[in-house]
Amino acid sequence: MINEKRVRLLQKGNETNGPIIYWMSRDQRVHDNWALLFSQQIALEKKKPLIVLFNIVPDFLEATIRQYGFMLKGLQEIDSELAKYNIPFFLLAGKPDVQISEFLKQKYGSVLVSDFDPLKIKRIWKRDVAREIAIPFYEVDAHNIVPCLSVSDKLEFAAYTIRPKIHKALIEFMDEFPSLKKMGKTEITSDKIDWVKIRKSVKINFDVKEVDWLKPGETSALKSFKYFLKNKFENYYELRNDPSRDYQSNLSPYLHFGQISAQRVALETQKFNGNKESEKSFLEELIVRKELSDNFCYFNKNYDSFEGFHQWAKTSLNEHRKDERDFVYTIEQFEHAKTHEDLWNAAQMEMVTTGKMHGYMRMYWAKKILEWTKSPEDALRTAIYLNDKYEIDGRDPNGYAGIAWSIGGVHDRAWFERPVYGKIRYMNRNGAEKKFDIKSYIGKFFG
Repeated sequence: MINEKRVRLLQKGNETNGPIIYWMSRDQRVHDNWALLFSQQIALEKKKPLIVLFNIVPDFLEATIRQYGFMLKGLQEIDSELAKYNIPFFLLAGKPDVQISEFLKQKYGSVLVSDFDPLKIKRIWKRDVAREIAIPFYEVDAHNIVPCLSVSDKLEFAAYTIRPKIHKALIEFMDEFPSLKKMGKTEITSDKIDWVKIRKSVKINFDVKEVDWLKPGETSALKSFKYFLKNKFENYYELRNDPSRDYQSNLSPYLHFGQISAQRVALETQKFNGNKESEKSFLEELIVRKELSDNFCYFNKNYDSFEGFHQWAKTSLNEHRKDERDFVYTIEQFEHAKTHEDLWNAAQMEMVTTGKMHGYMRMYWAKKILEWTKSPEDALRTAIYLNDKYEIDGRDPNGYAGIAWSIGGVHDRAWFERPVYGKIRYMNRNGAEKKFDIKSYIGKFFG
């Protein structure tokens, strides 16, 4: 049975005699997926067929073929994997409220289940779909280990306020996943999906190329995680914050698209019995920091704007609006790494060429954008635009929270006051030089 605290009834309604439909969105995987397991549980109890659908929107918050390509290849794997369980998979394209409501009518859908997602646009999609249907509509948090709405009912101030709540609840939710069961044969059959046509139909930027160093999909996600455990985990604690060394897990894109479950990663990490300091720091990022970001985006409707900052930060930044900037760059200059500083340019080029940026450099990168733009609003807009255009995991709560931390002091405290930054935490090149070999890092991406 699925823990009922993961499940929320979004809308009551009258069931039909038709299939149970799982609208897959944030959690794009077949295995270790509480939302799919809940959908199957209902289907088996009611002796009804189970259908999985995914709806492609033609464009999405500055996403490019770099992100869409990664997602589509993962969905292809889902299509073939679900077939092994006699679960039909349908791929729709267009506005969710139109496409999904029409699909439910065509298939005479009985119950609709979807994923939890804290982002505004995803919540609007669900609201609009709910207005068009008259059947029960459930939401399942399959993304977080401790469900977002279970861990807290308010906006948390920082990691130290949410951490004890998460740790207290972990024992209840950190259980092993049941296996997906093979469904009985059904007369409902999937349409053959023309993946080439789907790829060509999206109205997005095709100039930002896909990356080839990271293979998409559930199978590749698990392989990548196992490689991390075997080859990097032992030294993760000591080397994770060194941008010149490759000791990050590289799981963020997989977690973002839901191609691997954070809970599976946590369970296997605990079983691994490796370096305890590495385990502690890795699980802190995987669980506490990740779930803090979901909390931030769910309870703060202004997570992507200046109004979403703490009052002390807004006051401080406002007091320094007219401070003289040593450098002011346009968004185009930032995008093409045309600043005066090779370290910042290297960070930008790491993101442009690889689709990722080391965590330490993400903070440095965003803070310098604050320092080198006319206003905090310009800085926020620039950072979000560049992040969402080039990062494989763009448009993620972690990204919004990280940028808000860097530029607006979210989840942080007030520091010593200085020009432009006000009381926002400051970072500079000298600090980076003390932390790692910046010449090596620059040579990799801006040599």
